[in-house]
This record gives sequence, structure tokens and C-alpha cells, in this order.
Amino acid sequence: MSHDAIDLQRPLSDLAAALDAGRTTSRALTEQALARIADPAGQGSVVFTQVDAQAARDAADGLDALRRAGVRLSPLMGIPVSVKDLFDVAGQVTRAGSTVLADAAPATHDALAVARLRRAGAVIVGRTNMTEFAFSGLGLNPHYGTPRSPWQREVGHIAGGSSSGAAASVADGMAAVGLGTDTGGSIRIPAAFCGLTGFKPTASRTPRDGALPLSTTLDSIGPIGRSVDCCAWVDAILSDNIPNETPAAPRDLRGMRFGVLTNFVLDGAEPVALAIYERALDTLAKAGATLVEFKFAPFDTLPAINRFGFSPIEAYAWHRKLLAERAHGYDPRVLVRIRRGEPAGAADYIDLINARAALVAAANPVWQSFDAVLCPTVPLTPPAIAPLEASDETFTATNALVLRNPTAINMIDGCAFSLPCQGQGEAPIGLMVSGATADDARLFPVARAIEQALRPSR
Repeated sequence: MSHDAIDLQRPLSDLAAALDAGRTTSRALTEQALARIADPAGQGSVVFTQVDAQAARDAADGLDALRRAGVRLSPLMGIPVSVKDLFDVAGQVTRAGSTVLADAAPATHDALAVARLRRAGAVIVGRTNMTEFAFSGLGLNPHYGTPRSPWQREVGHIAGGSSSGAAASVADGMAAVGLGTDTGGSIRIPAAFCGLTGFKPTASRTPRDGALPLSTTLDSIGPIGRSVDCCAWVDAILSDNIPNETPAAPRDLRGMRFGVLTNFVLDGAEPVALAIYERALDTLAKAGATLVEFKFAPFDTLPAINRFGFSPIEAYAWHRKLLAERAHGYDPRVLVRIRRGEPAGAADYIDLINARAALVAAANPVWQSFDAVLCPTVPLTPPAIAPLEASDETFTATNALVLRNPTAINMIDGCAFSLPCQGQGEAPIGLMVSGATADDARLFPVARAIEQALRPSR
């Protein structure tokens, strides 16, 4: 088989097997990624804010030489990976999707997550576009452009945010996996809108050293890929564990018990999205899973609890000096959200911390009583870009709806997958499969079983 016959738009397990068998090389995969990024008919110039072509080629050649010498660092060795623009990469400026940091000093060290990926042999091909300072779930960026979902590309639908470029890079075969962050859905939303799999770990699972923060309380670091196993491999590397390359066969859905949330997460759902979601639940029930509908009343209090919210308060604390000098350079829609934190006092922040602690305490025993809790990742299909750009009112309402369900899981310090659940040709939406705090490892085999059950319908 020729080297160019292995398509990057394959799960990591296929790519690793091809590399191990000598059916491709890291250089061939890297050239494929770089060619797709550079293709004028594609959207590489919008998806990436910086491409590291020569460094990627050099890394690929070095990794190929190591492999010929019998060294295999991890299953990710030699595979092209993209990195969201808020991670430090040594020698590069961390812009976080903004222009106000363009003249900042280059980073002196890789962020810890990037360093762990490099140590595992990942080839970093470049930095991906994002919502400015990660402060929106829609992925619009007036500075660098807005990546599009692969669905109805010619119409122009959002890829989701804030890790818009991370998801688009994987969807379009410019990288095999994207490194993203998730504060209120920024991994799961773009995974859902691009028909991919995204994993948001418990926040403390992966260190955030060298990642520009949005909310120091809620930020989580995780992968966007093509399967649960893709995410599991990368998560293991990010959390400094050893990837399990021969995972046990997916658990049988028969005997699994899933909680199905009925309050809060379905409000305002688009009928088309709701129909896809309900069909996914029906598929799981027919496969033998027990579905238990339930309400988690504390979620109904989230709008009141988040009157200020962690992200505005903590973002304002980080940005306030920069705002004093360069507020005019910010995306106005991001600026207004950061300034929401300005009037919050210490007592407001303490109240918020205490309210969240009560939420986590209430949620953990409920979530632990199920194999997983299910709801739509987002209750709508990918919105068109043009109306969001044209109207602040449409933008604000859509952003709130898109962020609502994923943010609820961040607020209970949970872990969660977004799994594709649409049929062939349908708009991509995600099924969110969530677990309690620190139940990440328990969630992987459950997500694999759900993935396998849903796959025939796609």
C-alpha cells in the first residue's frame, strides 16, 4: 500500500496500525495534513492561526528515524495533532484568538499538555483558531475568520466554539486529533457541530500550566477526535497515564442503567435536534439499556447562581490591566461578557463558590447511581453564521442556548463525552454522556458501548 493511501480522517487506532506496519510514515501523514491546510479550496487559512510546517516536517522525520531504530514512544507517535491557540508553544506568541496579544513575548516553554503530547511523539502541525479568549460557544472570530462545520459547508454553519479550529482541523483531515479546552462546552459543542467525538475530563485531571485561562475554576483540557478510543488515548497522555491500546470489548448495553435528564436541558430544543436525540435514546433502549427519566432540580437554579458566573469574574481578574490599555482591540461581544464580571464583589464570588460546592455535592450521588447520565450536547442543529454575525440579539440568545447543557456539567465538576448520534446526511448534533467528578475512567467503556450501538445509524 502506498503511503498516501492512509487517510488522516481515520481513527487513531488505524493510523497507529499503519505506522507500526510500515504502510505509512509520519512524514507522509504530516505532508497530507499540511497539504490540506494549504489547499486554497479548503479552509486551512481560517482554521489555523499559525502553521508550523518546517518544524512539523523535522519532527516527523525524527520520529520516523526513531521508529526505524525500534523506538515506539506511544500509539500517538508520528501522528499530526493541532493545538488550540491558547496553549503556550515554545518560541511562539500565544494570541488566544485575539490581536491584542500579537506583540506579546513568545512563550519560553511548551504548555504542560503540549509537552506531554510531544513526549508521546505527536507532531504539532500548528495553532488553531478559536473564539477570542475562549469566551463563546459559537466560534465566531472577527479577527481571524470563522471556521465552518462540514455540514452544508457551502451554506456556512458554525463549527462551534470556543475550540472551533480544533474541531474543524479534525473534520477536514488537517490533523488526526485536536487539543482543546472546555470551560462551558468548548470541546463538546464543536465536536457535536462537526460530527466528531469530544471528551471533557474532570477539570483537575489534566494540569493547565501554560494555557491562557478563561475560568481558573472551570477550565478543562481535552481532545477532539473521531472515536471514544481516540479521546481515551489522548486523555491518557494528557493525564500522564499509559494509553490502553487493546481496550476490552465494549461493555454490553444490556444491564446498563442510564439517567435521562428531562428538566432544563430540553427547554427551547429545536424539533429536528430533539427528534435525532430521541431516536438515539430509542436505539439504546432497543439494545437493552435501561433508561430512567429523572429531574435534577438544582439545574433549574443555574441561571440565578450564574448571575455573574465564574467565567466573567475570573476573566475580568485576568484581563483588567489589559483592558485599561487595549479594550478597543477586543471583539465587542467578548468584551461585554468579560465586563460582566467587573461589578462582582468578593461576597458575590464567595456565594458563587459555595453554591457550586452545594451543586457538586448534590449531583455526585445522583450521577454515581447511573452508568451515565444522558442529554443532548446542544439542543439545536448547527446555526448559520450570517444571522449570528448580523445581530447581537441573535448571537446572545443562540450562544446562551448552545452553552447551557455543557455548562451544567462543568458546574457539577463532571466529566462528559459528546458522541455523534445523527443519521447519514442529517445535521450533526451530539449525545452528551456524562459522569460524576473523577469518574472519567469509568465513563470510557460506557461511552464505547453507546458509540457502538449508535454507529449503525450513521
